[in-house]
Amino acid sequence: MHVLIAGGGIGGLTLALMLHKRGIKATIYEQASSVREIGVGINTLPHAIKELAELDLLDVLDATGIRTKELIYLNRFGQEVWREWRGMWAGAPVPQFSIHRGRFQKVLYDAVIERLGAKAVKTGRRLAGFTQSEGGVTVQFVDASDGLGSETVRGDILIAADGIHSAARKIFYPGEGAPSWDGVLMWRGATEFPQYLDGQTMFIGGGMGAKFVLYPIGKAGEGKRLTNWVVNVRVADGATQPPPKDSWSRKGRLDEVLPYGLRFKVPGVDIEALIRQTPDVYEYPMADRDPLPQWSFGRITMLGDAAHPMYPVGSNGASQAILDARCLADWLVKAEHPMQALYEYEKIRLKATAKIVKANRSGGPEGVIDEVEKEEPAGFDDVNEVLSSYRRAQIIAKATGQWPVSSEGKAKA
Repeated sequence: MHVLIAGGGIGGLTLALMLHKRGIKATIYEQASSVREIGVGINTLPHAIKELAELDLLDVLDATGIRTKELIYLNRFGQEVWREWRGMWAGAPVPQFSIHRGRFQKVLYDAVIERLGAKAVKTGRRLAGFTQSEGGVTVQFVDASDGLGSETVRGDILIAADGIHSAARKIFYPGEGAPSWDGVLMWRGATEFPQYLDGQTMFIGGGMGAKFVLYPIGKAGEGKRLTNWVVNVRVADGATQPPPKDSWSRKGRLDEVLPYGLRFKVPGVDIEALIRQTPDVYEYPMADRDPLPQWSFGRITMLGDAAHPMYPVGSNGASQAILDARCLADWLVKAEHPMQALYEYEKIRLKATAKIVKANRSGGPEGVIDEVEKEEPAGFDDVNEVLSSYRRAQIIAKATGQWPVSSEGKAKA
């Protein structure tokens, strides 16, 4: 079997590694001219890290990222709403990692080149079209820089892992239109900054209308960490306005983001200094797409953001792409026919990811901050008088499907 993968992001690279481990040939066609260490921070949850550990990647992830120890939710005044252990401190068999997205992608890319060979990844190729028959799939890729040159390849199946603007998704759903936008703009950056607390703690402050996120994503010299920050602010009515044009990776302006950032307080962190010293700030609209009724069409299916783009809430985007890859790789080994494998993969993963897409729209586990701010928008003296620890744990459990491990002790009713 030869699997063609459109997209060399986290999902596509992980799938190639998992297929290789199972003895299945895979070739990746990536639109970018090269795989570079660009971007900012992401979190990858233990259920996804478990899959990467089985690919013998745990040591290199340890050398690249930070094992997240604790997550603290705050209101915008810096008052603590909830705190919980994460990863192995919460009882998981493997860590949660906070890591630079570009460096994470490079870890996966290097592993693919080492294990599958240099010809396993072809860059500068954009998916343009395909045909399929009972015997296989024929795929056309064009030169991503000018669209002039083309390459036609033949394989057994095609996996579209080409992101929120997936070309395959547009072919199957031509009337879908632009991604859904909730009116929130995200400014994101990463810079070397003095370590706060234990150097392994993540803060999320504020609700869905306005939020500040902070966490370390790598070691950076004595007393410092490569520190990721995000400012989310609702600036428009997403129901009536489309996402800003050309802003999926647009450079943000300091004079725009700084006033928003100064709305928040994080104990022990100079937010103004952090934002000012960040060399590059990126602006993105917070967008997703509605869950689809179907991913798989004969010998073609979708994976990751192509299948289920979701709001970056609850640290689940990259993690779900990795789980997609594991499920699909397993079924390609078990099924009697490739099309059966794609069908079974979709049956399992479509429903699970649709649930997360919908939960993230209401705030995901971070919705606990919204509930507290709804009751006491001007702050509080004792959060337990606003919502009991048990009620706060319930809100998080409903969004994640599991009871959180509070680092303040067992949540009481």
